[in-house]
Amino acid sequence: MAKTPTAPKKAAAPKKDAAVKDAAPKTGGIHAPVQPSPELGEIVGNDKLPRSEVISKVWVYIKKHELQNPENKREILADEKLKKVFGRDKCTMFEMNKYISQHVKA
Repeated sequence: MAKTPTAPKKAAAPKKDAAVKDAAPKTGGIHAPVQPSPELGEIVGNDKLPRSEVISKVWVYIKKHELQNPENKREILADEKLKKVFGRDKCTMFEMNKYISQHVKA
């Protein structure tokens, strides 16, 4: 059986929409800049930041000051600055976002 010649395959053209999406800065949702309250500003600074960066800076603060409960790493033991944000002596890492959201404005 003889093989029939086949046309060479064309390389797929890059999608223009994907390239534009990658180049555009992310500005919505968790990337939207928020203004921290004065209480939260003591921890993360007073400039507008993306919500994701606010959370990251709070975690840096928690780890730097060793505020995780050594027996249960999911529990955060608040110092004076964090008590102003959390409104309590301790909370879980899952509750933390709820308290932080009360201290940011879009």
